Amino acid sequence: MPSEHTNRILCAADPGGSVDAIGQLLLAADEQSVDAIALLGDIGAHGDGYRAVFSALLRARCPVFWVPGAGDAPVERYLQEAANIETAFPLLRGVHGTAAASADGLLFAGFGGAISDDPTQPRDELERLAYPRWEAEYRLKVIGEFDYNELVLLFGTAPEHKGLKRTGSEAVAELIGTYRPRLAVCGGDRGVEILGRSLTVAPGSLRDGYYAVADLHRREAELQEFTVPAGTRAR
Repeated sequence: MPSEHTNRILCAADPGGSVDAIGQLLLAADEQSVDAIALLGDIGAHGDGYRAVFSALLRARCPVFWVPGAGDAPVERYLQEAANIETAFPLLRGVHGTAAASADGLLFAGFGGAISDDPTQPRDELERLAYPRWEAEYRLKVIGEFDYNELVLLFGTAPEHKGLKRTGSEAVAELIGTYRPRLAVCGGDRGVEILGRSLTVAPGSLRDGYYAVADLHRREAELQEFTVPAGTRAR
């Protein structure tokens, strides 16, 4: 069971609408005795669908925070199902362009979809979730309205890391540098690194059996995986 203080965070991405993947995720959460789950999309635009995925998450024994992926379009369907489940079950919280706190003051915030570094990039919430950088910057100003101890940020887009010469989003890297989260869970190539003062984790695809467990106090994370039946891995 989770501890009184939110420290161990299970990081996962891309369930792809798979209830089976969510089931494996929750088994891993129990085995790893995590205090919260941070989940990146794609959530449920395909596969078993949003309602089935959110219903499967009801079995979680800890709070779950998520942002949608670029494939979670049109946004209206995602928002409707997310609103329905959050109204009845407050331990499940979407934080796309907003924020929510755990019981002990750990703040979760994020921005899903694909974030473009081009400020003139047209936003799209019909064919795919894609946003110009200014929208992510503007909507995450909400973080400043909260009184919190530590911060966890969720991004569907990978940050640029100039020190490691790793390509990614300059905007996401700047947001991490501005808010200095204890942990940033991001999309992109699977790995763990330090960006500025923040532990940054890209857990890989849950459909491939990949996830990670981050320890906020130690500021470190371990990449983990579970066995996925043949023929069900992401393509």
